[in-house]
Amino acid sequence: MMLAYMDHAAAASEPDAGEPTVAVEAAECAAARDFGGLVSARPAAVVRPASAEDVASAIRAAARTAHLTVAARGNGHSVAGQAMAERGLVLDMRALPRRMQLVRLGDGVFADVPGGALWEEVLHWAVAKHGLAPASWTDYLRLTVGGTLSNGGVSGQSFRYGPQVSNVTELDVVRWTRVVYASFADYASDAEWLVTRPANEAFNYVEGFAFVRSDDPVNGWPSVPIPGGARFDPSLLPAGAGPVLYCLEVALYQHHHQLADDMDKRVGEMMERLKYVRGLEFAAGVGYVDFLSRVNRVEEDARRNGSWAAPHPWLNIFISSRDIAAFDRAVLQGMLADGVDGPMLVYPMLKSKWEQATSVALPEGEIFYLVALLRFCRPYPGGPPVDELVAQNNAIIDACRSNGYDYKMYFPTYHAVSDWARHFGAKWARFLERKARYDPLAILAPGQNIFSRSPSSSSSVAAAAAAM
Repeated sequence: MMLAYMDHAAAASEPDAGEPTVAVEAAECAAARDFGGLVSARPAAVVRPASAEDVASAIRAAARTAHLTVAARGNGHSVAGQAMAERGLVLDMRALPRRMQLVRLGDGVFADVPGGALWEEVLHWAVAKHGLAPASWTDYLRLTVGGTLSNGGVSGQSFRYGPQVSNVTELDVVRWTRVVYASFADYASDAEWLVTRPANEAFNYVEGFAFVRSDDPVNGWPSVPIPGGARFDPSLLPAGAGPVLYCLEVALYQHHHQLADDMDKRVGEMMERLKYVRGLEFAAGVGYVDFLSRVNRVEEDARRNGSWAAPHPWLNIFISSRDIAAFDRAVLQGMLADGVDGPMLVYPMLKSKWEQATSVALPEGEIFYLVALLRFCRPYPGGPPVDELVAQNNAIIDACRSNGYDYKMYFPTYHAVSDWARHFGAKWARFLERKARYDPLAILAPGQNIFSRSPSSSSSVAAAAAAM
């Protein structure tokens, strides 16, 4: 059965009684920051809409006011000001009533939820009320539905179901396994083999990350064992292991009607073909909700040590399978051999699982990798200055460009129109046409820094086109 999340504006289509609330100064200050902590842009006001009509009213008001822009803000997890509107209006989408319901259309089952709902809230509602859940999620669930859908939303399920595509299933237990590789060639070969298996011969979840060959609790092998007391034995590593190692993480979802012995057999058949370092495997059986909520522990630890409130100069890149080995040599084993004080995710996805009608920019070829450098900076003066980390991110992008890698930024933060045109490539003309059709005054999403608010109905988008 299919579960499709409806557009977040449509999901809140039934208006509530009441008026939108305009926030006071404290909220305006909060809306001037985001999780990235790298930029700040103070809005003129924060609007807390009570319905979809309130959202529309704010946009209509902006259209009548010269230079006024509007940005939608969910849970504030942008990393470069994408949900900000300097001297504009910020819509606090978390203020929308969080009514959720199942809607049956033909053979499909759809979850009708507001754009300001957290995926964590959707998960608990769907499982507790209906025994159902979408099959594809982001790793971190305290993000809003509208926020992730506007960017795609990727995780270890994306190779199978696409970026948060809408499938529904009844699940109980997850068979969760991590294994370690010393060779990137073996790691990439196994990961690509797994994500291209037929659905009835594959894991439901395939993800992975690089880590440093050391006992550093954040960057090294202590980050590998699944919680539960297992120990990483470095003596099992081959003598020729380099400074960076790799962990492949897989999971198979067990349905209520499936026997545990059958699931164990299926896992064993797939695992025996993999070329990981024998003895460095870690496994556990966990509940489905517990598995999806596993990243919450990272948040709790980060809040305790202060790194949650520190800046987060994250970098997310899509890189073609053709160039991922070269990227590993130049960047992971070279520039990042000491780690990034946070996860270094590296895992493959399939282009055919992405809806081509969207504006997302992807590398050429069917298989490409997400590389996500999720830095959790130690509060000053314990960690390096943020400027140094941003400079390192820029150096990584420069290396991708100078080496001719086929790559695309995920959550890009360009400032020149020519850079945006190069990013979207063949989709740039269609992107301009859609902007001209649906937002001709460039009122929405000023924090993306693609278009400037214009008093003319055509000059902003026309200027972007003319710049090319």
